[in-house]
Amino acid sequence: MGPWGWHGMMRGPGLLGGFLMLLFLLAVIALAAWLFVRFLRSTSGKSAQSTPQPQIPQSDPVLETLRRRLAEGAITAQEFDELRHKLGV
Repeated sequence: MGPWGWHGMMRGPGLLGGFLMLLFLLAVIALAAWLFVRFLRSTSGKSAQSTPQPQIPQSDPVLETLRRRLAEGAITAQEFDELRHKLGV
């Protein structure tokens, strides 16, 4: 039975044991909260990535050539508009 008899076994964990139990409980709660936040971040990131991105239309090479020539001063704005309408771009 030991030196304390039945009374020693019935006293409970004592001050140090209670403190360690509280510390363990707080660590479990903190771990659960951390896992929950990490889970929320990972699911929100997946939904943003799975959203289809709008397709950027490819620019027409003819229109790009006309814009470049207009910027260089090789054609006037009126010629740019005329050529664009003639080419259907």
